[in-house]
Amino acid sequence: MTLYEVEKSKKVKVIKLNASYELKQRLISFGIMKDAVIEVLEHAPRKKTIEVRVGKMRLALRAEEAQQIEVEEI
Repeated sequence: MTLYEVEKSKKVKVIKLNASYELKQRLISFGIMKDAVIEVLEHAPRKKTIEVRVGKMRLALRAEEAQQIEVEEI
């Protein structure tokens, strides 16, 4: 399952980042890496962006970015 598919208010754990090197480095700088816990806060209209919480930080990810993050439910 990818982060893009996770429903609002659910928490998931990152299994793998299937992103390019540049995007992977950017995600890691935000704390999105293997075994990180992410909470999905909101989906924007038409699911173009997804608002998530990683630790104490809130982020908005594009749908294309969220589709490259493999997660599992916890």
